[in-house]
Amino acid sequence: MRPKLLPLSETMHLIMLALRKPLHGYAIMQLVNEMSDGEVNIAAGTLYGALDNLKKHHYIELISNPGERRKVYQVTELGEEILAIENMRLKKFISLYENGDGPNE
Repeated sequence: MRPKLLPLSETMHLIMLALRKPLHGYAIMQLVNEMSDGEVNIAAGTLYGALDNLKKHHYIELISNPGERRKVYQVTELGEEILAIENMRLKKFISLYENGDGPNE
């Protein structure tokens, strides 16, 4: 059975990649924007909805104290496994492009 949320949306994928190191919400939005060369700008509502969803599936975790103003998140071991699955999936697509595998070649 395929894990929940796969394939990851571009936004969730970028959030999880950003959270390979501990970050709070605003820092996540900035890093996602930087990683995407300005192509992806996440609004606060979208970010926190995605964080809640990723947390619900145990792909990320809250690592700051619950009472702290800034909530700091980080990808979990399961989240790293999900990123590895996505990495393999995307590498397959890249090889299809690079090798010209397909019906039109």
